[in-house]
Amino acid sequence: MGKTILILAVVFAAFNNTMLMAQNKITQTAGRSILGEFAPKFAELNDDVLFGDAVWNDSTLSLHDHSMVTISILLGKGLIDSSFRSHLEMGKKHGITRKEISALLTQAAFYAGWPNAWAGFRVAKEVWADDTVGEDARATFQREMIFPIGEPNTAYAKYFTGNSYLAPVSREQVNISNVTFEPRCRNNWHIHKATKGGGQMLIGVAGRGWYQEEGKPAVEILPGTVIHIPTNVKHWHGAAADNWFAHLAFEIAGENTSNEWLEPVTDEEYDKLQE
Repeated sequence: MGKTILILAVVFAAFNNTMLMAQNKITQTAGRSILGEFAPKFAELNDDVLFGDAVWNDSTLSLHDHSMVTISILLGKGLIDSSFRSHLEMGKKHGITRKEISALLTQAAFYAGWPNAWAGFRVAKEVWADDTVGEDARATFQREMIFPIGEPNTAYAKYFTGNSYLAPVSREQVNISNVTFEPRCRNNWHIHKATKGGGQMLIGVAGRGWYQEEGKPAVEILPGTVIHIPTNVKHWHGAAADNWFAHLAFEIAGENTSNEWLEPVTDEEYDKLQE
């Protein structure tokens, strides 16, 4: 019971910390840089109020939603200028996908006017020109969960089929990482070894995935599913064929712990799960 309470406490602490990370504050200096000497009061209001805690850094709306609102207003007023492009670029950084900006401009056309929408699309097409379908899907999946997707899991790429991403969540008390898998991505068969204690625990946080021990049926992992992986058991886990998937991975403390990476999960083995 004590260990369970400790683990849950760490999860909630990590959850709260990540919520703070997810709403990153923005800092604006354009007002002072451009108008600091000519109109210092306006520059102050622009940088410290509009782009300060009063408006843009008010966490009632996410930065993603702040951007969606601002883009809509600028389009409605016909302000398809350099500021519109700047807000499109900022919105893209805040997670607005190509699909979302297309839907926003399409709906706005009926309220803001067809010429404004056409002008908006010309700029948006340039801003999102380098996007790929995969990047768009990743940005969409990120908004389904509070934990960050993180960076490409290059250090362990040789032990995965497909692309995975790794985001450290906690490195104190309990080692926790958020692992994200693209559709069909899975890790190799592997074993967590220890002479005492050890093993791993997984908690699904978004999407749909699989966990399978050798010789046993695969277990579906959904958000909230908890998987307890004992030591010295051959197993693998990864995403479903048609879903992105992410889980928290808890490294359980033990003595003489190590991981033994084995052969990949073949397409034949994997495709049997989809039948």
